Amino acid sequence: MDIFNTKNVVKRFVNQTALDNVSISVPEGSIYGLLGPNGAGKTTLIRIINQITAPDSGELLFSGKKIVPSDVFKIGYLPEERGLYKKMKVGEQAIYLARLKGLSNKEATARLKFWFNKFEIMPWWNKKVQELSKGMQQKVQFIVTILHKPSLLIFDEPFSGFDPINADMLKNEIITLKGEGSTIIFSTHDMGSVEELCDYITLIDNGKKLIEGDIHKIRKEYRSNIFKVSFAGDIASVQKVLNQHFDLLDHTTEEDVVTARIKSLKNITDNTLLSLLIPEVKIISFNEETPSMNDIFIRVVTEGRKNNS
Repeated sequence: MDIFNTKNVVKRFVNQTALDNVSISVPEGSIYGLLGPNGAGKTTLIRIINQITAPDSGELLFSGKKIVPSDVFKIGYLPEERGLYKKMKVGEQAIYLARLKGLSNKEATARLKFWFNKFEIMPWWNKKVQELSKGMQQKVQFIVTILHKPSLLIFDEPFSGFDPINADMLKNEIITLKGEGSTIIFSTHDMGSVEELCDYITLIDNGKKLIEGDIHKIRKEYRSNIFKVSFAGDIASVQKVLNQHFDLLDHTTEEDVVTARIKSLKNITDNTLLSLLIPEVKIISFNEETPSMNDIFIRVVTEGRKNNS
């Protein structure tokens, strides 16, 4: 079941089309990556989902029903442009923001103190926001975003400004939230985080959706058909048996072990290649080079721009 859908969403600003008939389907209980270059339309789409701005046309569905203003209480949103009142005390401001999401003062205080202790920022409870480092402020905003236990969480560049230790901590919390039933949409340029966390992705550029779907299926669809083989034997023996269906791209030799990269030219299976090699050499390792999300991102955006030029 999808927790959120956009159908043919269009949004224009003066002479620019920020979103051009964008439709996405976010499965319940998933981590969904919203990807694209700067200016692609990601933040505009996020703002529309949060009902901060309205589309010019199109439909938004929350749990299968047309979205209504009260659905905003079921959403937690951490924007890329962080904003806290610098002169307020940290705990006081966190309680204020939590109460805006419908929590009582007592419940907000109890939940906040749990999370402040967990994130090791309790000593800053009575300090002013301006005394906190950027990373500390981001921790506070993350806590406030998830505090009311929304069914849909939206994070815009959540790892920006975090050191590796705190970024890893945040990733673990996102995985835990998913395990507890939350659905997470996050926008990021960090393709490593996408590969670690995402179940599904949408890639948009110039306001148009280029690809969408299960991340594993997308990686399979954009497979390189290049196999990396390490073996003991003579490279000439390998060259001899490779037919018109394969191309030897390159090879290296180290301590009598040859490592070759072989491309399948007609989507021939790995079993076919192995059956050719096994009689000739001793196979040490054999694997297909799988494209990274970074590789796919660059390829899809580049091809999309060529097609639209």
